[in-house]
Amino acid sequence: MLRSAITGVGAYLPPDIVTNEALSKIVDTSDDWIRERTGIRQRHRAADDQAVSDLAVESAKKALEAAGKTPADIDLIVVATTTGDLTFPATAAIVQRKLGCPVGIAFDVQAVCSGFVYALTVADGFVGRGNAKCALVIGAETMTRLMDWTDRGTCVLFGDGAGAVVLEPVEEQGANTDRGLISWSLRCDGTKQDLLYVDGGPSTTGTVGKLRMAGNQVFKHAVINISESIEAALEKVDLTIADVDWFIPHQANERILHGVAKRLGLDEHKVIQTVGEHANTSAASIPLALSTAIDDGRIKKGDLLLMEAMGGGLTWGACLVRL
Repeated sequence: MLRSAITGVGAYLPPDIVTNEALSKIVDTSDDWIRERTGIRQRHRAADDQAVSDLAVESAKKALEAAGKTPADIDLIVVATTTGDLTFPATAAIVQRKLGCPVGIAFDVQAVCSGFVYALTVADGFVGRGNAKCALVIGAETMTRLMDWTDRGTCVLFGDGAGAVVLEPVEEQGANTDRGLISWSLRCDGTKQDLLYVDGGPSTTGTVGKLRMAGNQVFKHAVINISESIEAALEKVDLTIADVDWFIPHQANERILHGVAKRLGLDEHKVIQTVGEHANTSAASIPLALSTAIDDGRIKKGDLLLMEAMGGGLTWGACLVRL
C-alpha cells in the first residue's frame, strides 16, 4: 500500500526576537511571571512588511532542499494557518505563486493550533492514494498580529514562525512498522468555542479582531482531550506509548506538555520542547519543533514520532509518523 512519507523538513523564524523583559515594558508582566506559568523565555515577531506567506515560503524552500526537490516537483500545497495574508485567496495559492510551482492543488486548512496535524492528514488523502506525487504541508502563523497588547494573559504567549514538510508516496506493507503516516485521530467540540477564539471576522464584525482565551479552562481540556486522541491513534495500529521514540507536541505551554506526558506515562526525555524559544506559534509549532530536533540530531530515520495539538474550536488531534 502507499504511505505518505516525510522526505524533507524546513523551518523559518523571523529575525526579530522579543524577550520577556521587552514585553514587561509595554504590559504589566515580568520575566519570572511568564516563565513560571508558561516556560516561555522569548518569541519571534514578523516584520511589518512580512506576510505569513513570506514565512511559509522560506520554510518551504528549506524543506524542498532537504528533500532534494524543486518547486517544479510540487503538485499539492496545503497551508495550515489562522493568519492568512488575505480573506481570499488561500495563502497556499500565494505560496504557490511566490515559489514558482506549476499549476496544481493548493488550499488552506483552518484548525488553529491543531492546523498542522489536520493538514498532514488531509494531504495524506491525496498522497497516500496516489493523487499527488509531491506535496508541501506548511504550518505558518503571524499570531502577534492578533494580540491585544493590554491583555497580559494572552499577549505573552504567542509568536510568529513557519515550518514545512515535503510529503511523497512510498510503497509499504500496511503494517505499523511502515514508514510514513500510519495513524491519526482528529476531534472537534464546537460547544467549547468561547474558551479560545478571535472576536472578529469578515461576516460578523468586518474586522480582524483580537485573540481571547479562558486559559485555565483550555489547560484542563488540553490535558484530558489530547491524551484521549493520542490513545485512540495508538490503538488503531496496535501500538503503545512505549513504542514512541519522540513526542512532538504543539508548543503552547510547558505545563501542558508535562501534564500530557505525565498522564500518558511518557518518558520526559522523549518530549521535544521548543516553547521556551518560540512561544506558541499555533499551526507552525509542531513542524518548527520537528525541524529543531532533526537539525540537532535527536530525531533520525526510522524513528516513530507522535505529534499532537489542541486549538480553538476546540479542535484537537494526534498522528503517528515513522520518519
